[in-house]
Amino acid sequence: MLAALGFATIAVLLLVTMTKRASVLVALILLPVLAALIGGFASDLGELTLGGLSKVAPTGIMIAFAVLYFSLMVDAGLFDPLIRALLRAAQGDPLRITVATAVLTLCVALDGDGASTFLITVSALLPVYKRLGMNPLVLSGVVCLGAGVMNMVPWGGPTVRAMAALKLDSSEVFNPVLPALGFGVAWVLMASYLLGRRERNRLGALSPPGPATDVRQGEDKPDAREPVASTSAAAAEPSRQATATTADGQEPQALRSPGDGPGAVRVPPLPRTWLNIFNLLLTITLVVCLIQEVLPLPVLFVLGFAIAVLANHPTWEQQQALLDKHAKSVVLVTTMIFAAGVLSGTKMIDEMAEAFVSVVPDSFGSHLPVVVAVTGMPLSLVFTPDAYYFGVLPVLAETANGFGTDPAEVARAAILGQMTTGFPLSPLTASTFILVGMSGVSLGEHQRFIFRWAFATTLVMTAGALVTGAFSL
Repeated sequence: MLAALGFATIAVLLLVTMTKRASVLVALILLPVLAALIGGFASDLGELTLGGLSKVAPTGIMIAFAVLYFSLMVDAGLFDPLIRALLRAAQGDPLRITVATAVLTLCVALDGDGASTFLITVSALLPVYKRLGMNPLVLSGVVCLGAGVMNMVPWGGPTVRAMAALKLDSSEVFNPVLPALGFGVAWVLMASYLLGRRERNRLGALSPPGPATDVRQGEDKPDAREPVASTSAAAAEPSRQATATTADGQEPQALRSPGDGPGAVRVPPLPRTWLNIFNLLLTITLVVCLIQEVLPLPVLFVLGFAIAVLANHPTWEQQQALLDKHAKSVVLVTTMIFAAGVLSGTKMIDEMAEAFVSVVPDSFGSHLPVVVAVTGMPLSLVFTPDAYYFGVLPVLAETANGFGTDPAEVARAAILGQMTTGFPLSPLTASTFILVGMSGVSLGEHQRFIFRWAFATTLVMTAGALVTGAFSL
């Protein structure tokens, strides 16, 4: 009875979220409560719900301050020097530009937000691709590969959901697959090299390189096709337009140099070199501390954000403007995490797992993590991240537990593909349409072009996870 009620709850959850009959937040709260009432847990509802909320509270705090921290760093232009350096190193070579695209994406995607990653990388590099006549599918594809791998970070959506759904922490889910992430990064760089070489050969076959192919030429010419020197500013444009209020709450002044105005003499903006260096060192220190677990993740992000906001926005008005600007993103993510806590508490998941175990052959159960890893990426086209991680993953984890496999292994396997390598191809995520829209390609073309490369990323990381012992075969 309880298992049937659990399966029915999950089915309804998937139905209402995938058909957009209800928001994920509402479904995660009301459906488990309704199921608990039907299952006879009315007297324990308050205690069970509060217990579930308490378990996901550290994850909610971590993701809130992680979003604030990396949003602040994007606003501050932390990645602008990297953009300029990569474009200078590319020297108009399609192969180098493709590899630079991968490197830039891997760095910018550190914030775990696909939308901001796509905005920064595509706006920075699309003018270069157009100027050289490169295929925009290469741009959208390579950005897809880099952003997909880096979406595994502990503050990224899939890993946060996996930790919240199974009540695990980063040391249990992310740290063991860190070597596999390294395999994925290496594969992305290799794939970008292969795609870039193919693109260079294609362009070479069309026409021999000439002066027009050197994106460094004409840097001072007011041509409609912007030179590379200008694209670094374009890279920051989406974030800068969105962050203009961080200085004094007035957007026009945030983008002007001192003395700007009718009839005024233009002067260059004050140098921010020391602040950029400080932000870089702070970010590197924070990432190292996260990996080494010097302090609990929520504490590290709380301290890191406090230090960063004090250095970059020293006045109360500037700090309030920053919080007002990013409040929506924080609320949307953290409320979802806390709502997931309501889903836990009753014994439905346990009963569902026992029912599932009874029909799964014993020889198959020990291989469940590998199956989850390999199928996760294609299932990104079918399940939303909330439906998979909050609806499917708990059942799979408990099923694996029934066969003597640590549920954490199933969580590690899931984040190797489900809405990580798969999210920039999925029609179920809004950021995918930002990527294809800004790149000027259709979703179908994008999927056909890069699907096999993205799936190969999951296979490479799965092999890396097996070699390094993140989960067993």
